[in-house]
Amino acid sequence: MHEPDPSLWLAKPELSDEAAAQLLDFLYQLLTGFENAYFDQLHRYYTTHEPSADNLPPPQHLTPDDDPF
Repeated sequence: MHEPDPSLWLAKPELSDEAAAQLLDFLYQLLTGFENAYFDQLHRYYTTHEPSADNLPPPQHLTPDDDPF
């Protein structure tokens, strides 16, 4: 079994409800600011690296008797 890189695991600090909400708001603002600052580059990258429809597997059609799960 492959163990995840330990640097990806962060200790979960104890936060009050208010502190957790404030931290989440900060992270959303940080992400929004990053996306706004680098929109052109991100858009260019993702439009040139999208998988083409030729590489996608064909859709699988379910019948009423198939279990979708």
